[in-house]
Amino acid sequence: MTIESILGAIIIGAIVGAVGRLVLPGRQPIGWLLTIVVGIVAALIGTAIAQVMGVATTDGIDWIELVMQVVLAVVGVGIVAGLRRGSRV
Repeated sequence: MTIESILGAIIIGAIVGAVGRLVLPGRQPIGWLLTIVVGIVAALIGTAIAQVMGVATTDGIDWIELVMQVVLAVVGVGIVAGLRRGSRV
């Protein structure tokens, strides 16, 4: 893994996390830093799932992989927001 690939994963993860948070309806009681972390994890897991499923890697945007990443980010943000809400009661 190179520095460029790590920085790329962070940037893509931040974007995926932000899109996942925007897609999720309602207000989420989590900060942007936690959203970015959830996005990075979702991006990594989404990429792993896409590779296991045999989704072809292209030079352009891999839309199927991107959709998987965003869906995982929505689920992740929802879980983290639910856990944060539960701890404030």
